[in-house]
Amino acid sequence: MKRHLTFALAFAALGCGTAVYAQEDFSAQLKARQGQFRIMAINLGILGGMAKGEIEYNAEAAQAAADTLVAVSMIQQGPMWPEGSDDMSIDGTRAQTTIWEENDDFLSKWMDFGTGAAAMQAAAGGGQAALGPAMGQIGGTCKACHDKHRAPAN
Repeated sequence: MKRHLTFALAFAALGCGTAVYAQEDFSAQLKARQGQFRIMAINLGILGGMAKGEIEYNAEAAQAAADTLVAVSMIQQGPMWPEGSDDMSIDGTRAQTTIWEENDDFLSKWMDFGTGAAAMQAAAGGGQAALGPAMGQIGGTCKACHDKHRAPAN
């Protein structure tokens, strides 16, 4: 009997260890989506700086930044957001579970970003004054998603 109990406990311990080991590694997906947001932030910073007059307006640089935002908006989001890669499941992310619970809303907000990026692309070559309204539109799309699907910073 003692031998069976020892075997059962060893098997249970092995099973628990295997469950922990079997957790998926989402580091590549996390790096990809964080990289995407860094690219967005850099280019929004260029355009925002120009809109505020903190950076001298340059039509070519503004257009390149806006074109980059459009390109980022076309990245397929599904592979970068596997279920279980939220802030309650892994470290290093502020993605809330609402991304998967309300995925249609999340994807709709991503499409809104694409619409805002396209508006910025159309406005970018039109001078410093044209950047402000486009920044407001695209910034609103970012805020809407962050308010609903991103945990506050600690």
